[in-house]
Amino acid sequence: MGMELFILMLIAFMLAASLIAIETRDLLSSVIAMGAVGFALSVIDLLAGAPDLAITQVVVEVVSLILLVRVVTAREETQPVPSDALRTAVTLLAGGIFLAVAFFAFGGAGGGATVPPFGQPVLTSANPGVSADYLARTAEQTGASNVVMAIVLDYRAYDTLGEATVIFVSILGAYAILRRVGRRKEARA
Repeated sequence: MGMELFILMLIAFMLAASLIAIETRDLLSSVIAMGAVGFALSVIDLLAGAPDLAITQVVVEVVSLILLVRVVTAREETQPVPSDALRTAVTLLAGGIFLAVAFFAFGGAGGGATVPPFGQPVLTSANPGVSADYLARTAEQTGASNVVMAIVLDYRAYDTLGEATVIFVSILGAYAILRRVGRRKEARA
């Protein structure tokens, strides 16, 4: 139960940082708070046994933070953002629902856990699922010694290419926005 408690604490931290990002009047503080949310998500991904997601999240988070901090600090003056009670209430409601679902999924309040405990195999002889078929046939069909990479590159190559394309296009879009901000500043001088 220790790992599940730590993940729930990280989720609570993410909700608190989200509220700070929504409620703060300083735009730079809001960007930094959202960065904290993304980094906490990468730690959760790592603890959940998904290092590929954690690495992708960290890369996207670092690039996004750098670009957003650059855009925010490039402005000559920051304007305070008005507080919105409805936005805060919706965020708290969504966060509460998410925490409740996570609590019951991990088997809280005496309910049976729908998520297997950390460190326990997901596949059992009673419920082999699709993954067992992948594990049984991957080595013979692909000839790869690393099953994870064989699945990513052989069975899910287009999906992986799509994910890489999304990240690349996001970086190009952010670069284009930054170039536009720089051009406007030069035009004023």
